Amino acid sequence: MYNTKVKDALDRPLRDLRISVIDRCNFRCQYCMPAEIFNENFHFLPKSELLSYEEIERTARIFASLGVEKLRLTGGEPLLRKDLPKLIKNLSQIEGINDIGLTTNGVFLKRYAKELKESGVHRVNISLDSIDDELFKQINGRNIGTKAVMEGIQAAKEAGLGVKVNMVVKKGLNENQILPMARFCLKEGIQLRYIEFMDVGSTNGWQMENVVTKKEIIELLQSEFEIEPAEADYFGEVAKRYRYKGTDTEVGFITSVSESFCGSCTRARLSANGSLYTCLFNGNGHDIKGLLRSEMTDSELTAHIVSLWNHRKDRYSDERAEGKNIHQEKIEMSYIGG
Repeated sequence: MYNTKVKDALDRPLRDLRISVIDRCNFRCQYCMPAEIFNENFHFLPKSELLSYEEIERTARIFASLGVEKLRLTGGEPLLRKDLPKLIKNLSQIEGINDIGLTTNGVFLKRYAKELKESGVHRVNISLDSIDDELFKQINGRNIGTKAVMEGIQAAKEAGLGVKVNMVVKKGLNENQILPMARFCLKEGIQLRYIEFMDVGSTNGWQMENVVTKKEIIELLQSEFEIEPAEADYFGEVAKRYRYKGTDTEVGFITSVSESFCGSCTRARLSANGSLYTCLFNGNGHDIKGLLRSEMTDSELTAHIVSLWNHRKDRYSDERAEGKNIHQEKIEMSYIGG
């Protein structure tokens, strides 16, 4: 059970912290890091601008003292950060932290899955937007086929990690993969999570007409499978989960566009360059790195974070659904990790 110690202006508790450890990635997926923007001339963060592992650990301890129990490490591609298992081992020893997840494209899991499990990772979310090899190469922008990801999925399962597969669905790109991906994940006994194409950042060319909604995906799934709703596990659960009848395998939906869930959002996000974001869609970050590198004590930093959360009023997706004209600065997915 969560230990709620701080709530925001809309009475939402602080329960989860997502930590982006690096802004670099070996993929150039169109919805996140399009190659025409993130090319050889793009300036990624120098090492000095990234939070050190000691700074990440200090921040995580403060968040744990405020009731956070779940951490998720993201990127960019987090496994590009050197010696990541060392950080994870230290994070797993923080009092109050009982769940550590990792979001990855899966390419490096064959090498690191066992070490990640031993260091304290409980589960991995693996991005796979197509089971079709040629289409997958096109989507990731690096001509990398599905084999490396499939091997990563198998390595994660063999290491004893919980595995979920994330599929971002974009109309005109990969909606023809909805059923093939469902067949693959059902056969493997893996939860597949369909993610509606979201308007994160300003470089992915988001348009509403490119969104394939949960309703549309379910209708397609029901043409071949029988699925039934599953009970939510906890307040603030992101995925809307269903179960294939007669099995223990689930399918989930991340519905930030068609069925917003701002009212139960319990997540804070720490970017690769040390800014704290109180909403995935709000680019107004709060500098934590500068405070960590100042003379500020843990007590003072804790009070500062509490004040930021207490004043949080973000409900971007709700407001978009209400038809309000949203014009606000947004943070790129590669800095905040989704």
